[in-house]
Amino acid sequence: MNPPDYAVFGHPISHSLSPRIHAAFGKQTGIALNYVAIDAPAESFAAALARFAGDGGRGASVTLPLKQDAFRLCTQTSDFARRAGAVNSLTRIDGTWHGDNTDGPGLIRDLTGRHGLDLRARRTLLLGAGGAARAAAHALLDAGIGELFIVNRSPERADALADSIGLPKRVHTRYWDDLAGLGGFDLIVNATSAGVARETLRLPFGLVAPRALCYDLSYGSAAFGFLGWANAAARTARGSKALDGLGMLVEQAAESFAIWHGTRPETDPVHDLLRAELPLLATD
Repeated sequence: MNPPDYAVFGHPISHSLSPRIHAAFGKQTGIALNYVAIDAPAESFAAALARFAGDGGRGASVTLPLKQDAFRLCTQTSDFARRAGAVNSLTRIDGTWHGDNTDGPGLIRDLTGRHGLDLRARRTLLLGAGGAARAAAHALLDAGIGELFIVNRSPERADALADSIGLPKRVHTRYWDDLAGLGGFDLIVNATSAGVARETLRLPFGLVAPRALCYDLSYGSAAFGFLGWANAAARTARGSKALDGLGMLVEQAAESFAIWHGTRPETDPVHDLLRAELPLLATD
């Protein structure tokens, strides 16, 4: 069997839908590719990526918890990746890795394109400060949201993210214990790894304003805890809704596919197929 020319790296990674998504994109566009999932804890990621490159690897996706590590392994990075300080898409060019961040564009395409959300001036709460959160923060600010509040369980990481953005009039940090006093938000984005780690986030219902959108960057069962909270909050916040990050996953994959192959596939058929298999909440 030939070694893979494309792969997704992460830890854990067995749950990843990326191989299926890229296989579907390849079939749709008539492009042959061998895309696999490679489990790589942070301490062995650099070595695993080097082996992949040595075997002829041409491009790689990167997921939790490796996006900031991937940034440091790149010789060149895109402007957005530099601003976010995180890379989720790697391309082998002249024997070195070029890094991009397609998470940000993927998030905005899902929110505004698929779901028709007008992001302008929305008061926004971002939970988390890791690689995915960094991309989300920059993308949302570029898209025109209003104030952005960043809250992380390790507050120093939230402060570091806000400082790196450099917009003190629009971007603020708060402690987790301050959440109850922040009032309602028009958009709440969960970028923590709590769902993947099967941990519970304790959040006050008062964070959800009427007609708000609560969006988890995770998908499937990893998002159920946050979505369950958001749906419970919707009983008092009329018109609010909750979504997981399946659409973002498909859109960021399409952005990476376009970088590697020079053509952007149609995302709706792939999204709709996976959505039918992964309902937004578990059913009895």
